[in-house]
Amino acid sequence: MRRSISCTMADRAPSSPIHPISRARFTTKPARGSFQAVRVKCTISVYCHCELAEREDEKSMADVKELRCVIGGCRYDVDEVSYTCPEHGEVATLDILYDYPALRAQLDRDAISASHTANCWRYKPLMPIAVESKAPPLAVGWTPLYDTPRIAKNLGMRRVWVKDEGANPTGSLKDRASSLVLARALEKGFKIVSAASTGNAAAALAGLGASLPEVEIVIFVPASAPPAKIAQLLVYGAEVLLVEGSYDEAFDLCMETCAAQGWYSRNTGVNPFTTEGKKTVALEIAEQLNWKAPDVVAVSVGDGSIISGVHKGFSDLRQLGWIDRMPRLLGVQAEGSAVLAKACAGGVAAQDIVRQDASTIADSIASELPRDRAKALRAVQRSGGRFITVADAAIQAAIPEFAQLSGVFAEPAAAAAFAGLKRAVKTGIIHKDESVCIISTGNGLKDVARARDSVTGGIRVAPPRAAVE
Repeated sequence: MRRSISCTMADRAPSSPIHPISRARFTTKPARGSFQAVRVKCTISVYCHCELAEREDEKSMADVKELRCVIGGCRYDVDEVSYTCPEHGEVATLDILYDYPALRAQLDRDAISASHTANCWRYKPLMPIAVESKAPPLAVGWTPLYDTPRIAKNLGMRRVWVKDEGANPTGSLKDRASSLVLARALEKGFKIVSAASTGNAAAALAGLGASLPEVEIVIFVPASAPPAKIAQLLVYGAEVLLVEGSYDEAFDLCMETCAAQGWYSRNTGVNPFTTEGKKTVALEIAEQLNWKAPDVVAVSVGDGSIISGVHKGFSDLRQLGWIDRMPRLLGVQAEGSAVLAKACAGGVAAQDIVRQDASTIADSIASELPRDRAKALRAVQRSGGRFITVADAAIQAAIPEFAQLSGVFAEPAAAAAFAGLKRAVKTGIIHKDESVCIISTGNGLKDVARARDSVTGGIRVAPPRAAVE
């Protein structure tokens, strides 16, 4: 049986300022158990706003102080606004801020270190969700932090660690955001959660959503996404809509549909809970280094949400007095998708950034208009860090080199962080006496075709042992 989902807007006037998105009409068959994907097209622009579902049995979130707009400083109650600032539009993403003095009085980092919870929920007191709230059962986070002396020696550096986010349940750091967003969706009573993604965020939402009987997952993904990533979505049983357009077009279509249908959007950047989920990678790095921050954290950047989350995590720890300094952030972008690097170098404010063509083999960091651009620029600038760009050839070469020096198989976007670190050391942006943590954001099995293209060799032999002697 087929069902038609019509993306038409309500006739009533919105009660809060509106955001531009795209209108579409499509028909799809539920994919859970059917393993089908449907192609859809983006058409014209309309405007909508999004509201949270209401629940009478609302749970309180201890020590969450407010939502604050990163552009104009507007302040909201945590349940007052769902996504971006109504006053300043889609560029104005929101920070979730806490009562840090109260948290300092209540929490002890040593108690967290003694926790037997080996996943990101060991930091639940530092997350914007009620302590008693249900979370997806899959073990997200507490991923390995490897000391990599071979990388350090290769680069002539003092110390280099690799945070292997490919060890998460669906193979990427994006699991962290999806885990928290789904917990929030359960709190607010949503039955359908949706996202637009080039693959990793979608897989994270689909996989974690599959572990929860209370919710259904709908994914908007560019039809050009790697086949392995699309297959992963279908295996998890999500309803998959293959958008005949770019990631940014899929994003806009997803936002409109969520507003029209009353779904909850997990979309990167616009949903402030994604930043809070991703910040847990920084909390882990600090804890795994005995509550110390490395001199530099290198991470690839597309939409800007991961680097924003990394900065938020270290910033929260600094405000709690749990670390004595902030690390500098090295944001690595592909040359063909370098909106933020160009803006930072040119002194362009987030509000003035315009959409640009994006083309790179690292699909996970391809973004024509980074949705979390304001937070990402702020993260690099406030940390005293830098953006750096790398060519696709350098990214491709980094896939096997990174694996051979660390034992970590990284997808192109994750390998870009290593390529960026190499360039930063070579150009003197990072000094050789500094310590660096590379965040490997996704598993190489996400894009085996690119890995295969990055290597040659393999010797054919006949079965007799003499053939190899």
